[in-house]
Amino acid sequence: MLEGPDVLILEADSGPAVFSLLREEDVDLVILDLQIGTMGGMAICLELRNEESYGANEHVPVLMLLDRRPDVFLARRSGAEGFVVKPLDPQRVRRAVRALLRGDSFEDDAWKPKTVRVGAHAE
Repeated sequence: MLEGPDVLILEADSGPAVFSLLREEDVDLVILDLQIGTMGGMAICLELRNEESYGANEHVPVLMLLDRRPDVFLARRSGAEGFVVKPLDPQRVRRAVRALLRGDSFEDDAWKPKTVRVGAHAE
């Protein structure tokens, strides 16, 4: 979805591995799934923000990959700059990544219920 000649993707399979990569590499963006090893994506994001608050690491934008609509609350609460709700659409993910790398936020609107109009007032 994101691979390209100017993109280096590093993978981590646990929360501690995420923090190790951030200490060892120059990372522009962290993409977290809610389920990652023994430490969930929300916990990882909260810890990243906590460490930033006392200068232990630089700010890195976080994009969370959510499983369902109720997870939107968790993404917002954790301090993530953006989220995308599964099933993942490559175009939405790329839009989210571009927005976060520009310094913007991104909230996927696919999670919002659709409005259905019936009758004479339907458009």
